[in-house]
Amino acid sequence: MISTYDLCALIERGGILYDVEGNTIEEVYTNTLNLTQLPDEYNKDFLKAELLERERILSTAVGNGIAIPHTRKPLITKDEDQRIIVSFLKNPLNMGQPDDKPVSTMFFLLNKNNQLHLQVLSTLAKLIHDEEFRAILEKKPQKEILLDRIKNA
Repeated sequence: MISTYDLCALIERGGILYDVEGNTIEEVYTNTLNLTQLPDEYNKDFLKAELLERERILSTAVGNGIAIPHTRKPLITKDEDQRIIVSFLKNPLNMGQPDDKPVSTMFFLLNKNNQLHLQVLSTLAKLIHDEEFRAILEKKPQKEILLDRIKNA
């Protein structure tokens, strides 16, 4: 199982974006990736296409205003390139979520292998079930507040 400290390290590497513009999933993915620093060997257009392909198969919205976009297969090749990008949206999106609450927070997972991917999903799922954590997300917290809450979960 991945620790909350490891989860925080992945978020530190990926970054937290605020008021990401977009009225469609594609626009939000484009804007998120354009605002994100990735190593040169990763093509953002290809990454976006893979994220959208995964979204077409099944929505990554998990409810409570949260989605966890990820690709069907790992595209990251190096440990140090793995990351989680937290994207707080300017305009909440309907993504076919299981409840009626539009998505306003996205955790983009870019992992090297399926084992780590599943561990990250499991750790995030536990956090998402925590009402206090969800309340913090709704406030679009500063990085220190978000990471502190994750570490103390």
